[in-house]
Amino acid sequence: LPRCRPQGLTTSAVQRAAGMRLVLQRVSEASVSVGGQRIATIGVGVLVLLGIAAEDSPAQVPWCVRTIINSKLWPNAEGKPWRESVKKAEREVLVVSQFTLAGRVDAKGKPQYHNAMAPEPAEALYRTIMDELNSQLPGRVQEGRFRALMSVSLTNDGPVTIVAESPP
Repeated sequence: LPRCRPQGLTTSAVQRAAGMRLVLQRVSEASVSVGGQRIATIGVGVLVLLGIAAEDSPAQVPWCVRTIINSKLWPNAEGKPWRESVKKAEREVLVVSQFTLAGRVDAKGKPQYHNAMAPEPAEALYRTIMDELNSQLPGRVQEGRFRALMSVSLTNDGPVTIVAESPP
């Protein structure tokens, strides 16, 4: 089979290292378990899978937090779609760190994670994001366990799933 590339993208755009990535999933419920024990659960809200890339920095934290709390994923009271955010609708947030979002699959099909930030600085950046989310949405933010093998359960509402990548 011929090699393919998404239309409109140059080779350099395809090979470019990823920035911080968020996968936002509108959920009616979600939870995280570690070792068979449930450690976090939310009702209606957003499950966020957060991938931190090697070149990410604290400068991206405001973008990340704004994207999570201000993305308009729900209809308003009149039923108009895409009008209400987590913040405005007073929904909950569950954040799960996921270094594999910075990964790529090579030509042989093997995952490569060279673009992911090393665990220690990634955890510090993750903590900064969590602190800011908790300050803006007190009592409405839950999280998985950094560097743990987690089981994530969710009921996707819609389904609505948005992938966002920080600007360079």
